[in-house]
Amino acid sequence: MKIAISGKGGVGKTTLAGVMARILGERGCKVIAIDADPDSNLASAIGISEEQMKTLQPLAQMKEFIEERTGAKKGTYGAFFQLNPRVDDIPETYSVEKDGVRLILLGNIPQGGGGCFCAENALLRSLMAYVMIERDEYVIVDMEAGLEHLGRGTTEYMDALIVVVEPGRRSFQTAYQVKRLSEDLNIKRVYIVGNKIMDQADRSLIRESLKDLMYLGDIGYNEKVAEADKKGLSPYDTDLRIKAEVEQILYALEQEVK
Repeated sequence: MKIAISGKGGVGKTTLAGVMARILGERGCKVIAIDADPDSNLASAIGISEEQMKTLQPLAQMKEFIEERTGAKKGTYGAFFQLNPRVDDIPETYSVEKDGVRLILLGNIPQGGGGCFCAENALLRSLMAYVMIERDEYVIVDMEAGLEHLGRGTTEYMDALIVVVEPGRRSFQTAYQVKRLSEDLNIKRVYIVGNKIMDQADRSLIRESLKDLMYLGDIGYNEKVAEADKKGLSPYDTDLRIKAEVEQILYALEQEVK
């Protein structure tokens, strides 16, 4: 199953991605978790230590590697480079692993200073296409609100785009923005997951405000999750309630896409 998870900053999409990845890993599934959010926090949500992360560099910042794979040289970005560079060794070589979950950092492509960063984009998009189309593992992608790393040739192989929302109008606006982007990319299955739910009124507000999107389930407001985040720990390892809630969301998704 290939899943992308999106939503506005701070809404809890990284928490959902990390806990979902760990649940699948516990089942014995092979999982590739891709952190495609420039504000990279998926490692801690999975439970990967800071010590492990010292060995991992975001792909977008690996200039020499990008030049080697794409043929682009310093000062020639925007000129000639390979549109389909080799990426098949990246999941095993440029990742860290915990309990069956292999994490890859895409990193942030800097936009300042003029210049075209087409070579970086070519590498990252080729990698996304490869893991979505060629690999048979579970793939979970923690996206920012945009869907920049996804291309049309990739999205037809994606099983689901989940938009995480909290009870609030700004969150709903982001959900509709993601929905419009998903339509442009011809993504067929877009779902909603509620987070930080206090009561039935919160749940009803989300359902009513986003009634044209299927609601997979929700995660309750949980101080233990916030505390785990402060300590850099995975909620999966610190709270049984969120694990049960995400298991229910994953079950609902599996019933939809089976």
